[in-house]
Amino acid sequence: MDTATTGGTDGGTGRDATADALGEVRGAIDAIDRRIVALVAERQGWVERAGALKRDERGVRAPDRVEQVVATVRSLAAEADGSPDVVERTYRAMIAAFVDLELDAHRRRA
Repeated sequence: MDTATTGGTDGGTGRDATADALGEVRGAIDAIDRRIVALVAERQGWVERAGALKRDERGVRAPDRVEQVVATVRSLAAEADGSPDVVERTYRAMIAAFVDLELDAHRRRA
């Protein structure tokens, strides 16, 4: 079999070098995901503390604060050679989820 068409092997053992590389990449992504989830959980704790200090649903939604956070993370993404668009979309989804969490908590307190 031609290694150009199969993706290459590791010298005849039958292991596909591309599959090995993909496994390594996926392992690194999984490790990053564990760190991201821990940070999201930490952020959630702070969001819940902030939510307890807010008086009404407009304060929970805080549209001006959302735009401030989005502008900041877009800038941080550019500094880190990441995609500002991907970071913005990710943060908008995360913020929406946290707003829903805060609104539920706020309504239970009311």
